[in-house]
Amino acid sequence: MLVSAQAVAGTIGGGHLEWQAIALARERLAGDPAPLLRHYALGPSLGQCCGGALDLSYELLQPSHLAAWPPDASRFEVALFGAGHVGRAIVQALAPLPCKVLWIDERDEAFASDRPWPANVSLLCVDAVDAEIAALAPDTRVLIATHSHDLDLKLCTAALQRTDLDFVGLIGSATKRVRFVRRLAQQGLEAAAQTRLICPIGLPGIEGKEPAVIAASVAAQLLSKA
Repeated sequence: MLVSAQAVAGTIGGGHLEWQAIALARERLAGDPAPLLRHYALGPSLGQCCGGALDLSYELLQPSHLAAWPPDASRFEVALFGAGHVGRAIVQALAPLPCKVLWIDERDEAFASDRPWPANVSLLCVDAVDAEIAALAPDTRVLIATHSHDLDLKLCTAALQRTDLDFVGLIGSATKRVRFVRRLAQQGLEAAAQTRLICPIGLPGIEGKEPAVIAASVAAQLLSKA
C-alpha cells in the first residue's frame, strides 16, 4: 500500500488496522522516514474480532518499489456498443471495477465530453461497428445498447455466431428478446446460439428505467460472473 500526505493507493485489507497504518505512515512522512517494523495483535490492540497477529513494514518509497508494484488485475473485459445515455452510465458504473472496457460507437459526437473518461476505458469510433466483433478477444463480455435496433441485430448476430464470447447482453425488454430471437432464427442462427442472448440485461428484481439504475444492475450482473 502506498501512502502520501493526500492519497492512498492499494490496501492491506481495510478495517481499523489499515486506518492505523495510514495514520502512522503519514506521521513517519512528516517526521522520521526511517524504515520501521511494527507488530500488531489484531484482537486486543485493535479490537478486531478476527484475531491473529501480523507485522507491517514501513519504508520510504523508492524506485525499486514502483518497479515491483503489481499492475491492476483485470477480472474481465467488456465490449460496450453504444454511447447513449445508458452506455455512458454503464461506463461510469464500471469505472472503479477491476475490468477493461472497449467502448464502441459509430458517431464521433457521441463521445464528446468536457470530462476525461475513466482510465479503464478505451474509445473506438468506427463506421462498421459490427465488424469489431470478430476482433474481440475470447471470453470478452459483450453489451449491446446502440441507437438502432437494426444495428443491435447485426451485433447480436455477429456475437452469437462466436462460441467463445463469455456474455452477450442486449438492452431491451423481454418482448424485444422474443422479436430478436425470431429474426435470428430467420437468419439461420442455431437454437443453441439463440439461447445465449441475455435480454433484458441486469440482475432480475432490480426495478427502474433510469440509466444509472440499469448501469448498476448490469455492473452487478457482470461481477456475479467474474
